[in-house]
Amino acid sequence: MNGIIGGTSLLNSSIFESWNEHRVETPYGDIYTKIRGSTVFIQRHGNPPVPPHVINHKANIWAFKKLDVKKILSVNSVGSLKLKFKPGTFVIPDDFISLWNIATFFEKDMKFIVPQMHEGIKEYLAALCKKLRMQIHFGGVYIQTIGPRLETKAEIGFLKRFGDIVGMTMASEATLCMEYEIPYVSLCSVDNYCNGIIKVPLTIEEINRNWQNNMKEIEGMIEIIIEKDFS
Repeated sequence: MNGIIGGTSLLNSSIFESWNEHRVETPYGDIYTKIRGSTVFIQRHGNPPVPPHVINHKANIWAFKKLDVKKILSVNSVGSLKLKFKPGTFVIPDDFISLWNIATFFEKDMKFIVPQMHEGIKEYLAALCKKLRMQIHFGGVYIQTIGPRLETKAEIGFLKRFGDIVGMTMASEATLCMEYEIPYVSLCSVDNYCNGIIKVPLTIEEINRNWQNNMKEIEGMIEIIIEKDFS
């Protein structure tokens, strides 16, 4: 089984409407998945959707494990910390920073991991994005903040020294997948420049407009991945 997990960019997508809904009971709460063939989709925010800081990451990843998912593609919306990562483009990060509220299944166990994004799936995804003529950046550092508010200009001024893009979900998912030894890679949709990166003030309307534009390309890529096993 292959797993796809998506967020705000796929909230209104029709691509999964005809898929079979399947409820998975987990120790962290029930999760509703969509399944077609050998692909499982989870909307990370749930239905009705909850804000990023209360997403049930443990239940989402536990459900993938329960369904014997062998690899996961995540679609994440991000803001850009660098001028070269323009809104409307995509990033496949090769590392991440998350120094606070670190998600873990190892609450009581003395177990440790060395976190690393999966190289094989990264290369496959990059090649597919290039074939689809998507504007893609291969590599970059994702910084996870807590949310739900966006970052202040002062926070962005600090973070841009260490990373390239900012989001509120990927690092938690990646960490939990790595603890369960599930290969994980993320396609990040750059929906805006972060607060203060450019002189034009950031607005929520701009973010919504950009992720809606990027959604068409994301859906096209997902349709190909569904038909062909990604590895």
